[in-house]
Amino acid sequence: MEQKKNPKADLNRNRGLFFITGLVLVMALAYIALEWKTYETTTYDTVGLNVADDLWEEVPFMEFKTPPPPPPPAPVIPDEITIEEDDADITETLIDTTELDPEEEVKYEDLDVVEIEEPDEIPFIAVENVPIFPGCEKVNDKKACFEGMIAKHIQKNFQYPELEKEMGIQGRVSVIFVIQKDGSIGNVRMRGPNKNLEKEAARIIDKLPKMTPGKQRGRAVKVPFSIPITFVLQ
Repeated sequence: MEQKKNPKADLNRNRGLFFITGLVLVMALAYIALEWKTYETTTYDTVGLNVADDLWEEVPFMEFKTPPPPPPPAPVIPDEITIEEDDADITETLIDTTELDPEEEVKYEDLDVVEIEEPDEIPFIAVENVPIFPGCEKVNDKKACFEGMIAKHIQKNFQYPELEKEMGIQGRVSVIFVIQKDGSIGNVRMRGPNKNLEKEAARIIDKLPKMTPGKQRGRAVKVPFSIPITFVLQ
C-alpha cells in the first residue's frame, strides 16, 4: 500500500522563510547591542570645586604719583622806579648775619642724654662675644670651639638609662640652658619622649664646667644655648 504524504506536514516547506526571519532577528539584536548607550552617574566632591584658578589675567600696573607743587609766584616788578635824592631819609632793612663770632663764648644748653638699655639676655647667635668654654681661650673661632667642646662633653658623660635600654625606648631630648653672667650654668629646660631620658640629659648639662660669660658691648650678659641629645640603641 502506497503511503501518501500530507503537504501541510512538510517541514522543509517554510525553511527559507524561517532562515530569513532568524537572520533579520539576529541582525536587529546586534544593531541594538551596538547602539545601546549607558551613562555613568558621577558624584562630584565640592571640595575639589573650591580650587583657585592659577590662570591670572595680567593687569597693567598703574602708578599714581603726587602732582608736583605749583611754582612760586613771579616777583612783582614796579611800573615806575623812583630815584631818591642823596640826602633823603631811606629806611634800610638790616639782615642779621648767621656767622659766629670766634671771640664770643658759645653756651650750650643742657641736653638730656638717653641711654639705650641692652637686654639682659642675648641669644648665642646674636651676642657680640660668645661665652668661652675652658680650653677655647686662645682659639680664633670661639663659637665653633664652644659648640665642639659641648659635643665632646655630651659624648664623654653620656650614659643610657638601664630601664629604657631594656625596654627599647629611644628618642631625642631637646635641651636649652643659660650661661649666666658669672659663667655658671642655669635655667636648664628639656623636653623629650621619656622622663628618665630627660633626667639623664639634665645630669649631663649639670656637669658642664664654669665658663667665661658672653659679653655685649663690653658688658656681661646671659646667653641661652640649645642642643638636642639623641638616645639611640645600637
